[in-house]
Amino acid sequence: MDLGVDGRVALVTASSKGLGRASALALAAEGAKVVITARAQEALQKTAAEIAGAGGDVHPIAADVTEPTTPRRLIAETIERFGRLDILVANAGGPPPSRALEITDEQIEAAVNANLTTSIRLAREAVPSMQARGWGRICCITSWSVKQPMRELALSNLARTGLWAWAKTAAYDLFPTGVNLNLICPGPHATDRMLQLGGASGASGASGSSAQMGDPADFGKIVAFLCSEPAAYVSGTAVMVDGAASAGLL
Repeated sequence: MDLGVDGRVALVTASSKGLGRASALALAAEGAKVVITARAQEALQKTAAEIAGAGGDVHPIAADVTEPTTPRRLIAETIERFGRLDILVANAGGPPPSRALEITDEQIEAAVNANLTTSIRLAREAVPSMQARGWGRICCITSWSVKQPMRELALSNLARTGLWAWAKTAAYDLFPTGVNLNLICPGPHATDRMLQLGGASGASGASGSSAQMGDPADFGKIVAFLCSEPAAYVSGTAVMVDGAASAGLL
């Protein structure tokens, strides 16, 4: 299938490792020009070298996407480098494990900033360039916790479900302008972070999921599809990629 992203310009944040990296690799493999970002220079350059080595056009930017001024800088530098921005994959590291009644005000503020406000800032800055061409794709990497909260991840539950509520309303406004906005909600995947949490069983909560984890490379391909031409009528959705771990019907 031709995804129609050859020559498109994509910005993928927090993309030196894990699911952000997998998303950047998948988009680059489809011919997109990719801007990748991360705080750690070494990991960022390693991912950039991997994309370039496979023939991709990549531009790495060392940045902390959770800093309030960073989203505007990233979008501006992307447009300066490639002349446009067509695809945004908004991603940021998740907050630490926590129980609902043990979280502090400071932890709530940090989680909301990283996993809700940062994605809104990125989308807000990216939309004008997309609307100017009548085409755009925004995909926010969240978590299966937006559909099935996990007892051990109260901060993630709080911030990411807030993003889901915002995305549903924003997608309605954006769709007539040619810009699609979706969430993609990974369950346990074999990333460094998930392994630190103890694998699938460490994040399963009450779901009773098995220890089987998904392949980040497969996840990246689903992100690429949501950012594609054939996904023109897919907007305002939260796509679960969790190996049937969540039990909810909605």
